[in-house]
Amino acid sequence: MNKKLRSTLVLLAFLFIILIAGGSYLYFVQSKDLNEKRDKLKELQAKALDPQELLAQYQSLLVESNRLDSILANREFNIPQNLSSIKFYNFVNNITNGFSDKAQVNIEFLEQKQEKEFFYHEYKLTGFGYFNEVYNLIFAIEHSKELKKVTNISLGNLVQTKEGEIPLYLVSFTLNAKAYFSTDNRFAPATFVENSLGAPTLYDAFYPLIRNEIPPNIDELLDVQGATLLALIPEGAFIADSKGNTYLIWEGEQVYLGYLTKIDYQNSRVSFILNKGGIIEKMDLELDRSELKKKTNEK
Repeated sequence: MNKKLRSTLVLLAFLFIILIAGGSYLYFVQSKDLNEKRDKLKELQAKALDPQELLAQYQSLLVESNRLDSILANREFNIPQNLSSIKFYNFVNNITNGFSDKAQVNIEFLEQKQEKEFFYHEYKLTGFGYFNEVYNLIFAIEHSKELKKVTNISLGNLVQTKEGEIPLYLVSFTLNAKAYFSTDNRFAPATFVENSLGAPTLYDAFYPLIRNEIPPNIDELLDVQGATLLALIPEGAFIADSKGNTYLIWEGEQVYLGYLTKIDYQNSRVSFILNKGGIIEKMDLELDRSELKKKTNEK
């Protein structure tokens, strides 16, 4: 056997061995994987939906989502998802933005805790302000759309006085508040709309009924103490104060510490209501009878 023929037979033998090994691999190894891929393809093809059918499903789910959002939006309170602790600071700043320059509110973050399936951030608020400002802050926290609760509160009187100015009767406060949140979005609508947080005006329960301080007459109104009724005319009454200053005033006009309530032309008298530090007094001024008689005799 010559060399060329022997080489050809060796190559044919190698080719035969490769074909047998490749066929065995394809039949015994690849066949199983191919069958699994075919089954997966058939399953995917069975689940494949027409684009129009997918669009119809999307529209149906969108309607249901909007319906659930509407239900959540109409609830008095919602519990937002993954609430930032900074949001409460912004909330309080927005509420106190319209307060007077006498008010002051300090916020301290205390901790984050879990309560059943929900979580909350707890804060401590301290400060002072006018009674209705403090009430407005508490009202806003309690009525906010995103659930917040005041857990405890302490109130007290605070009087600020400056020389030559009217004393300020403020209310100091210390309160704890919780801002609730959840780890999912099932308890709040997609679009947030805040509740109306305008609190009604209440009577200041901390304002003293009787006060030692009498406000100064900074507007230079008529001081009825020591005043003299000079004359009555259809337009009102001429009155001179103790310093000789003359005023023409009419019913309902403001005077120092009160108002002119009535002009009695028949009895030549004027009546005032005065508030002297919480003590209400009625005061009358009458024309000098001797002057009236003198004027009558002259006529």
